[in-house]
Amino acid sequence: MPTVPRTLRWLLAAVAVVAALVAIVMALPDWNWLRDPIARAVAAKTGRVLRIGGDLHLSLQWPDLHIRVAGVTFSNPPWTAVRNMIEVGNASLDLAIPPLFDRRIVFEEVRLDHAVLDLEQSGDGRKNWLLDREQRDNRARVFVRRLGIGDGRVTYLDPEQDTRLDAAVATREASPGGAAAALAFSVHGRYKGQPLVANGSGDSVLALREQTRPYRLAVAGRIGQTDVRADGRITNLLKLSAADIQIAVEGDSLAQLYPVLGVVFPDTPPYKTSGRLVRSGDEWRYERFAGQVGKSDIAGTLRVDTGGQRPSLTATLTSTHLNFADLGPLVGSRPGSGQAAETEAENGRVLPQKAFRTGRWNRMDADVRLEAQSIERPESLPISKLSTHLRLRDGDLTLDPLQFDVAGGTLAGSVHLDGRASPIEAAAKLQARKIRLAELFPTLDRARTSIGEFNGTIDLKGQGDSVATMLGSADGHASMIIDGGEVSKLMMETVSLHLLEMLQLKLTGDEPVRIRCGIADFAVTKGVMRPDILVLDTDVTRIDGNGQIDLGQEALDLTVLPKTRKLSLMALRTPIHVRGSFAHPQPSLDKGRLALRGLGAAALGAVNPALALIPLIDAGSNSGSECRRLIEEAKTQAATPTESRKPAQRNRRSRSWRHGKRTENARPFNFAKSYIQKGFLLIPAASSPT
Repeated sequence: MPTVPRTLRWLLAAVAVVAALVAIVMALPDWNWLRDPIARAVAAKTGRVLRIGGDLHLSLQWPDLHIRVAGVTFSNPPWTAVRNMIEVGNASLDLAIPPLFDRRIVFEEVRLDHAVLDLEQSGDGRKNWLLDREQRDNRARVFVRRLGIGDGRVTYLDPEQDTRLDAAVATREASPGGAAAALAFSVHGRYKGQPLVANGSGDSVLALREQTRPYRLAVAGRIGQTDVRADGRITNLLKLSAADIQIAVEGDSLAQLYPVLGVVFPDTPPYKTSGRLVRSGDEWRYERFAGQVGKSDIAGTLRVDTGGQRPSLTATLTSTHLNFADLGPLVGSRPGSGQAAETEAENGRVLPQKAFRTGRWNRMDADVRLEAQSIERPESLPISKLSTHLRLRDGDLTLDPLQFDVAGGTLAGSVHLDGRASPIEAAAKLQARKIRLAELFPTLDRARTSIGEFNGTIDLKGQGDSVATMLGSADGHASMIIDGGEVSKLMMETVSLHLLEMLQLKLTGDEPVRIRCGIADFAVTKGVMRPDILVLDTDVTRIDGNGQIDLGQEALDLTVLPKTRKLSLMALRTPIHVRGSFAHPQPSLDKGRLALRGLGAAALGAVNPALALIPLIDAGSNSGSECRRLIEEAKTQAATPTESRKPAQRNRRSRSWRHGKRTENARPFNFAKSYIQKGFLLIPAASSPT
């Protein structure tokens, strides 16, 4: 028979003695003698008072020590608002023994009945649930994996975050049918400055640090102006390591979610959405959500990654029915439709005045794509689709591409807002292509008979914190060309004030008239738009324009001069002034003939700006371009010395009249007519006839 080593025999004997002593000790009927030693040990470690007023009972259930105790209080540090952190009528605790060898206190499960818990955090970072004497060491804490509260109240206070929450908690008993007991709670107070009210239920035991078993939770409440309903499962309640929740959110503006979530959303009209909220690691995903923002539907998937230097939002959004008025708050307009716009007009301003909140732009990055398949808009605004790609990084925001389908064509380009600068540095580059005249002004009956397309460009840079101030400081240019087409003859006769022709067309019916060329080319300097060329030339009338548009003051100062291409027995031939504000334009007639001569001399001039418009002609499909012909003719005439042309013209006219010949060039009216047909608007002012 083998002999047991002597050392092993001594070890086995020692273990047996210790086990016997533990068994004897654990069998003691009264453990109340330990209450004072435990209280002194806690005071020495924490500087706080632990009182055990009721019975104390211990039992070994390896690897845990099961503790039952009654009448327990644990005091708060002096800086808190409440005397005690914990007041408990009855408590049951399972203390894990192995972690004690690493000097860690871990309770596998704690059940409290008739409990009051006060949790506080100071402005300088101290937390009353940390057990070191300064309440700053995050390692000096008690770890609780599961917590059950039969009936109690929990208060949380954080003045630095303007947060105070009071919760009432109770556990409903299991039903006779076998349904598990459930925890019911109600919360009220303030969270990060927002009023909060909520009610909910969950499993009877709170899985505070459980990594394998998700905790079921259902809650409905209101925080600030936002209503929330959620039902799902959360893993590790304290760290939210994973979540799978069906959630519905409704509020006055998505921007109001920032104080709660720390995610920057734009100002919007009232909204409501519902979808699946999933968390995995550092990523939150709002999957397959759908809802409404204002009167627009919205759907898609949104992802927020919190693992970087700042949160990063990525989203793909679609809308089958976008209400154009809902875009107003995004650019600084007040929410609403026509009524809000009318209110703005009553205040004398049309351009959006509200400042962008750039202070939040550098707190997150974003990459968002939006596609709107149809747009509900005022009848006067012929926009049908919208697509854009928004990027926000380090406070620098771009919309590129940004495209609208407008009046059968497109308005596309990019917008850049540098929120790092103060004020914002803004730039917009847009191109209008193949926009149909008939669809551009849908509320005008005369415009519906128009045929033709126009192309244009907008290239502006400005500074400001609102759309109004950006445009009010803008530099750049804006151009538009109509190369061919047809327009209402009655409309042209009306603008020309041909009274007899207007009456005739009213009686016989309207008819189309050919558009030879239309050009609007504005130079923009410090928010003031001045036309280098402003003309609409048809077979009946040519309309010239001059003056300025002040974007900063929202003021109009334009003069429109209709010039007939035919004799009219009853024509006023009077310049039309358009003055006033964007909100209240005021047209009027000029009866002075000096205005006619002044406008004619000023409008004849800029050839070089006109030559820069040739690419807009090339963007169309009209091979026999009247605009191209007029611009090329102007270029040729500009190259001819002015003084060499004038004497020849004067000599020819004088010789014809001197010999009594009635040639075409000798007739004053026909000479003017011929000169008009050559497109004299584009000839330099120095060569214009006096």
